[in-house]
Amino acid sequence: MNTDKDYIKRFVAMQKLPYEVKVKRAEQRVHEFYHEIVDTREKNVHISVGGLDSLTLLYFIRSLGYSEKEIPAIGATVLEHKSIRKIHKQAGVIPIYPNISKHEIIQEFGFPVISKAKAKKISLLQDPNADKITFIHAIMTGDMGKQGNYQHSEKIKLPDKWLKKFGGHYQSHRPDLCCQCANFKVSAECCKYMKEDPCDNWAKEHSSYPYLGLMASEHGQREFALMKNGCNYYGKDTIRSAPFAPFMRQDILQLALDLEVPIPGAYGEIKRKSSGELYTTKAQRTGCDICGFGIHIEKRPHRFDRLREEEPKAWHYWMYEVCIDEITGEHYGWGRVLDYIGVGWEDIPAVQMNLFDFI
Repeated sequence: MNTDKDYIKRFVAMQKLPYEVKVKRAEQRVHEFYHEIVDTREKNVHISVGGLDSLTLLYFIRSLGYSEKEIPAIGATVLEHKSIRKIHKQAGVIPIYPNISKHEIIQEFGFPVISKAKAKKISLLQDPNADKITFIHAIMTGDMGKQGNYQHSEKIKLPDKWLKKFGGHYQSHRPDLCCQCANFKVSAECCKYMKEDPCDNWAKEHSSYPYLGLMASEHGQREFALMKNGCNYYGKDTIRSAPFAPFMRQDILQLALDLEVPIPGAYGEIKRKSSGELYTTKAQRTGCDICGFGIHIEKRPHRFDRLREEEPKAWHYWMYEVCIDEITGEHYGWGRVLDYIGVGWEDIPAVQMNLFDFI
């Protein structure tokens, strides 16, 4: 019987295959998923499109001869950078609209910051009357208690760096730390309401299952699931195809070049270093302009610096005005959040911004 370690070992071996082999395998996975869902199960399939990775998937599937009628493309286009929206329109991506606006999400639920997994834990810590005390204790200490066979888990525990910033309501669980409470809410709900739910609803209405441009090498919450379940997965609650799951970043950039995928301006261009490594001259990844996941590890100019350069009015709104403090009545935005987590944002030399195109 295969264990999780066996699945991961096999998947890592696939990640090390030559580029040409991985592309051929991806082609096979696309065909297999189509025949299983469309021919055998008599359902439909679609491509979920966002940034460069999934745009490359869209052009890859089209290169295999599948038309827009056979495999339509959908995307929460309104959330994307304007340069991505332009290519979505050119490529015939069907726009999917959320039922709630971006500013309403932040006002009601809070700011998406650090990472999706950590934001979920922080939102629990911000509730002084949380009923999941055992889980709260695990977040604060890593100790799992009786339900977890008294084991310790650093994976569940929030790093001390963030406990000091957000663990104030549960200071008693960590008397060795000086924990604070932030004067803003944190949430991981943005993607659910703005992207996941609307796209899932479209899929249900059309009895359709998605091709996704996910790669395990991008890490994140889905990394283990991709490694364990592979490219095509037919589960009880989840059915999806991720043909690029074993791809590394170099593979996806090379495929984008090979397919002559139009590169959104947000990414700049795909260039090759003297070492042979491919890279994008601007953003490495893109997302909604209200998303702060990973901002604390970005070098400047970061995503909000780029927003300031491209859309100064929007930048001012998101940084200063989107929320109203319930206690003081003052307007605030991402500026308060970035100050609190130690990310610079106010001043960036013009020359540094001008160098952006040459990074």
